[in-house]
Amino acid sequence: MPHEQSHGNSAAAVREFFTPRAAEWDRRFPDDGPAYAAAVADLGLRPGDAVLDAGCGTGRALSALRAAVGPQGTVLGMDLTPAMLDAALREGRDGSAGLALADVARLPLRDGRLDAVFAAGLISHLSDPRENLRELARVVRPGGRLALFHPVGRAALAARHGRALTPDDLRAEPRLRPLLADAGWRLDSYTDEDTRFLALSVRDVG
Repeated sequence: MPHEQSHGNSAAAVREFFTPRAAEWDRRFPDDGPAYAAAVADLGLRPGDAVLDAGCGTGRALSALRAAVGPQGTVLGMDLTPAMLDAALREGRDGSAGLALADVARLPLRDGRLDAVFAAGLISHLSDPRENLRELARVVRPGGRLALFHPVGRAALAARHGRALTPDDLRAEPRLRPLLADAGWRLDSYTDEDTRFLALSVRDVG
């Protein structure tokens, strides 16, 4: 998903933001592929794992996720915006994953189904971050992992939008760590640099 932030985080607002941008999304950000691949590598997937790309957008992480889990693994890509999934289909990314229209607030998956979730840019667009992260935790087995990723860091993204970096940003570590903990995740590593944002968490066993 996003380099940009939708205004308002209802499902309708998110769709309204992404629908007109979907067709040109990959061409607007053509150099992000290596950053996606590196973040997927850091997620530590193993052959045979089951992984969800939550808010998969045009599916730029899907081939790297498929390579990580191998032919016996399961890769799912879910997004709220039909136009984004249409763009993923045009790019042939359904060859790497099963694609579905779904809201992270209500995932069509059973408890503990997944080994990991990859989420690029998702946190900026969640309608209820705590509950939505809790829903991601529901579908991941204890000890499974979550990657919250963005191909540029918080400061670079704020500068791109001409706004100041503020401490109330959900991705700021002092806000993100307790938010994840409340949702059933333990923040394991946190990287926020110009070239990427990556917060890796582990699903609590308790």
